[in-house]
Amino acid sequence: MGKPVVSIVRYEKNQDSVRKAVELCGGLNHLPPKAKVFIKPNIVFWTHKVSFPKWGVITTSRTVEDMVILLKERGIEEITIGEGMVVALKDRESPNSAFESLGYNLLKKRYGIKVINVHERKFREVDLGNGDTLHFNADILDSDFVVNIPVLKTHAQTVVSLGIKNLKGTINVDSRKKCHNADPEKNLHYWVSKLADPMPPMLTLLDGIYTTARGPSFDGRVRRSNILVASADVFSADLVGAMVLGHEPSEVPQLVHAAKNRNRRLDLTDVEVVGEEIGKVASRHESAFPYSGDTLPLPMAKMGIKGLSYRKYDLTMCTYCSGLNGVVLAAIAAAWKGQPWDDVEVLTGKAMAPSPGMKKTILFGKCMYQKHKDNPDIQEMIPIKSCPPKPASVIKAFHQAGIEINPSIIENADMAPGFFMKRYEGKPEFEEGHFTVI
Repeated sequence: MGKPVVSIVRYEKNQDSVRKAVELCGGLNHLPPKAKVFIKPNIVFWTHKVSFPKWGVITTSRTVEDMVILLKERGIEEITIGEGMVVALKDRESPNSAFESLGYNLLKKRYGIKVINVHERKFREVDLGNGDTLHFNADILDSDFVVNIPVLKTHAQTVVSLGIKNLKGTINVDSRKKCHNADPEKNLHYWVSKLADPMPPMLTLLDGIYTTARGPSFDGRVRRSNILVASADVFSADLVGAMVLGHEPSEVPQLVHAAKNRNRRLDLTDVEVVGEEIGKVASRHESAFPYSGDTLPLPMAKMGIKGLSYRKYDLTMCTYCSGLNGVVLAAIAAAWKGQPWDDVEVLTGKAMAPSPGMKKTILFGKCMYQKHKDNPDIQEMIPIKSCPPKPASVIKAFHQAGIEINPSIIENADMAPGFFMKRYEGKPEFEEGHFTVI
């Protein structure tokens, strides 16, 4: 067999650019006739409460429709678009709003495809070897072919979020939490590296019309990059995607694990790159948010905040806690009035331990509470016991600690994307049209 082929194409024109990327890499050459095809976009988060610009966070509707057109040209009738976005399990309104706003329902009418919320479908336990199991969506497992369309972006925990990582949206909530465990060996990187293993034949198209540094969500920094990366081999696509984002694959632990699992190299000696040269399109996209000595985010340290330790997130903080984490930090920054707080620390995730000498310890979430509820080293315990943390409990905990955060910031966390995305308003390169179907 020849080397896996990865194409790099500059996005220039609707339909033409995606077509070129797919044809250059031969991405649909092994598409079975009359195949059942599952398209997996990336919809990290959605709120119907604000007009939510999606640049660099969510897969463009433009690339999704262009792929549907290519599949239809090949006579494919059974196409399903499926995603399991990060929302409360009983929240059906947000996924429905996303599918409507992104034009997926119009695609359903126009092309006769299906659109599904993965959380409402069946899951199946899959043995990934080594005694490792996760529960995957049955629809994608039972398909004949997968089209995987993530955004080309970095990730604060996993360095990059590309083709392999995008498949995390096909596992159930318990499996997602399992990926964020406290085992130093079988950690998040380890589990992510296995997500593509049970998949049917797959085309990966990295949507880099907009790219994001310090992703994966709206609090990162978005660029208009106009890059598409495609391959019929997801590992090769991710190697190239990481390099386009300015990261050597050896710096990306999930790819190190995946290379070992697949008996592959971490360089490109066994990959053929066609189209644009990596060096001509690559630019450094930082992944981690900067911290001051791991005790405060750097911007908060520069504000002069004292008497608070809010340690840097680790791999064990699951998506549901991390979604609220940024909002809480914003609320704390807004509450700072120049007077030191009373030696308060906030513990997140599943692994952190209390620090000696701290007077008040906020245990952020059920996992932290279960780990430290009987810990004698904590002087004053302030638990937030719910999973995910309830806004009322968060507000109460910080007020008890003497940090008078504004309740409306936490209660209206769904409004946060609008605040962060205002930085792109009025800039012509950020086009809302890429997220609509006409």
